[in-house]
Amino acid sequence: MTLTVETLLELAMANPINAEITARLPDLGVDQCMLTAGCLFQAVWNHQSNLPVAQGVKDYDVFYFDTDLSYEAEDSVIRAAELLFQDLGVNVEVRNQARVHLWYGERFGRPYPQLHTAKQGVDRYLVAGTCIALQVATGEVYAPYGLADVEQGVLRINPLHREPELFVAKAKSYQARWPWLKIVASGPIPE
Repeated sequence: MTLTVETLLELAMANPINAEITARLPDLGVDQCMLTAGCLFQAVWNHQSNLPVAQGVKDYDVFYFDTDLSYEAEDSVIRAAELLFQDLGVNVEVRNQARVHLWYGERFGRPYPQLHTAKQGVDRYLVAGTCIALQVATGEVYAPYGLADVEQGVLRINPLHREPELFVAKAKSYQARWPWLKIVASGPIPE
């Protein structure tokens, strides 16, 4: 299989939860809204492993960007999302990427740069190939490192987020669920 954007979307939307979240997200009314992370790339790995499309999906991540950095503004969006998705029976994690730098250090013990777009949040995942998102407003796939690593099951450290210990832990957690994945600590990322 050659993983194209169309194939990625077909596999991801075979998960009815992804399709339903994507259909409802415009109702949140937030800017730069993206469905992102495991609910997308894990659909590919599940397909390649002959597993159910949603197996191993722990949550459904939604990123957006709002210059109102108040806790109250983000909390309002999170609560609206809880109501919007409550009947789906899954955890939908909604986060304003403009606010991450405000709480990340306290939660994870290290600083985080201030972001200027929702895409920049996707750019910072620990595993390069997993930097994938679906822009809800346009239906476009954002994959700054391409789709080759996901297709080939290659887990390599993201050059924008070099934290080897965290990378290894994340990569091993993926490998525990999909044993055929290959951990490659570094090296060039295919275009």
